[in-house]
Amino acid sequence: MVNQTLDQYKQVLESCKEVFAKKTKDYGTAWRILRIPSITDQIYIKAQRIRSIQEKELQKVDEGMVPEFIGIINYCLMAIIQMDLDPQTPLELDYEELEPLYDQTSSEVMELLNRKNHDYDEAWRDMRVSSITDIILMKLLRVKQIEDNQGMTLVSEGVKANYQDIINYAVFALIKLNHHQ
Repeated sequence: MVNQTLDQYKQVLESCKEVFAKKTKDYGTAWRILRIPSITDQIYIKAQRIRSIQEKELQKVDEGMVPEFIGIINYCLMAIIQMDLDPQTPLELDYEELEPLYDQTSSEVMELLNRKNHDYDEAWRDMRVSSITDIILMKLLRVKQIEDNQGMTLVSEGVKANYQDIINYAVFALIKLNHHQ
């Protein structure tokens, strides 16, 4: 089952990377102007929209949950990349410069998933997508609190660890959504 999860994880990240590549070619790296709390707010908006779709079961914009979960993953990866970049790095980066950073960051997150998934024994497979959405929202509220405390935590994981967890939960949701289609 773990190998199946890794294969599914790689497929999800491949489709996220495809969207990221196309948007980078369309818009450049305009997202680099965003401070980390602004990226957090973007992710929060996407997660809230998913929850709204789940609760109302009706949407007025013809984009379902899948693109929103992809957006959550890509924004989290952008935030981690942004945190790791030297502040002197130019705002505009070519996709060729970004691609290895995207790959490296997503590989680190996949390694984390592999370790946690081993310890938790694929428990996520028994979760509802709505519960995954709620956990993502909870983690985002935690991130916002950490950001409001200027990054200080007493015993909690930091912002980056929460972004990594959010990516993994969003991947789980996409695996579950794709599996049921």
